[in-house]
Amino acid sequence: MSDTLPPCPQCQGEYTYEMDALMVCPSCGHEWAPTEGGSAAGAGEKVVKDAVGNVLNDGDSVTVIKALKVKGSTSGIKAGTKVRNIRLIDGVDGHDIDCRVEGFGAMQLKSSVVKKA
Repeated sequence: MSDTLPPCPQCQGEYTYEMDALMVCPSCGHEWAPTEGGSAAGAGEKVVKDAVGNVLNDGDSVTVIKALKVKGSTSGIKAGTKVRNIRLIDGVDGHDIDCRVEGFGAMQLKSSVVKKA
């Protein structure tokens, strides 16, 4: 890779750095895989849809549509719980949303159990 790193495709921040195989922007927290052509914005990104077919994006708010059991907790996440500022990931076992649920902390959810708020 060259001496100059590409700016962030989301916020155009110039202080990007490499972390393993990803590029990271410390300003907005965006992570992306660099491509041969430079910017990776829109280059083959996976489209994630919620349970009713709405396209989800980073930073969206979603609502849980069915009660979820949480391992290690006596109570689960109730249907109707609102989750703000989601982050889309390429997770394990179909979990493609990384978020922080009020009262439970950081966790990963499947897009099939949420609806865009």
